[in-house]
Amino acid sequence: MEKRELGTSGIKVHPFCFGGNVFGWTINEKQSFEILDAYIDSSLEFIDTADVYSTWVPGNRGGESETIIGNWLKKTSKRDKIIIATKVGKPMGEGKQGLSKRYIIHAVEASLKRLQTDYIDLYQSHDDDRTTPFAETLGVYTDLIKQGKVRAIGASNYSADRLKEALQVSRDTGLASYQSLQPQYNLYDREQYEKELEPLCRENNIGVITYYSLASGFLTGKYRSDNDLSKSQRGTGIKKYLNDRGFRILDALDEVAANYKTTPAAIAIAWVIARPGITAPIASATSVKQLHELVQATRIILDEASIKLLSK
Repeated sequence: MEKRELGTSGIKVHPFCFGGNVFGWTINEKQSFEILDAYIDSSLEFIDTADVYSTWVPGNRGGESETIIGNWLKKTSKRDKIIIATKVGKPMGEGKQGLSKRYIIHAVEASLKRLQTDYIDLYQSHDDDRTTPFAETLGVYTDLIKQGKVRAIGASNYSADRLKEALQVSRDTGLASYQSLQPQYNLYDREQYEKELEPLCRENNIGVITYYSLASGFLTGKYRSDNDLSKSQRGTGIKKYLNDRGFRILDALDEVAANYKTTPAAIAIAWVIARPGITAPIASATSVKQLHELVQATRIILDEASIKLLSK
C-alpha cells in the first residue's frame, strides 16, 4: 500500500482519509477514541475534519470534532502518527466566516487550541469566498506556513474556474499555492469532477481528496428502498439515489464485491482509489467493524474488467 503525495507539498499519505465529521455528531468521545485507536492500528494516518463540525447538532457550537481529536492526541501522544487536515471558512457564528486575513488569523488559533497541537498538516479553505481577494487569503496562508503553524494548504468546494484563478495568483505573486482539492466524487456523483476539475487537477499536480465517497452511505448497499431510509440520520439525503441508475450501480458493486469476497462499500472506495489523480477518498465509520470494512479498500487492487463494469 504505497503512500501518495498531496500535490507537491512533501506530505505523503496512504490512499484513504477518515472523515472526522462523525466525531461529536453520530458518535461520542469514547466511541471516537475507539475509532481513532483502531484507525492508527490499521497503519493509516490521514484524518479530515473542520472547525464547523458539527454546528448542525442541537446544542453544538462547532469545533466538537477538532476538540475530540485534540483530546485523543493529549491522551495518546500520537501527534507524529497522524496527518491532520482541517478547514476554515464556513459560518461559525456572527462575524465568524470567510477567508479574510483577519478571520483566518483568529480561526487558525482556535483550531490549533482545540486540536491541542502547534501545527496543522493541511489547512483548507472550506468554501470559496468571492468577497476576499485571493492574494489576501493566500498571503495569510503564506505567513502561517512561514510561522510553522500550517504545512500546506488546500481548497474545498471550488469550481474549476476559481481554482485555476487561485493557482495563477500563486504563480504571479509567489504566494503559497493550493496543494489539494476536496470535491464531491463517488461512483454516482461523477460528472462535475470528471468534466471540469479532474483535467485541471491532473495538469497542475493537485492532490484530490474526495468527500461523499460513499454517496452519504448509499454505496454501502444498505439502502435499497424507501423503507431503508430510516436506518441512519443520513437517510433523508439518500432518497435521490434510489433510481434505475443507482440500482444498476448497486448491482455492479454486488457483483464485484462477491468476486473479491468483500463488501460493496470497500469496492466503492477501491474504485475511487483506482481513479488516476486521486490522492485519497474520505469516508467515515461509526464502529470499529465498519472501519475495518472500509480499510479493506486500501488492500484491494481492482482489475480492469471490474473497473470497467463499475464505471459503465
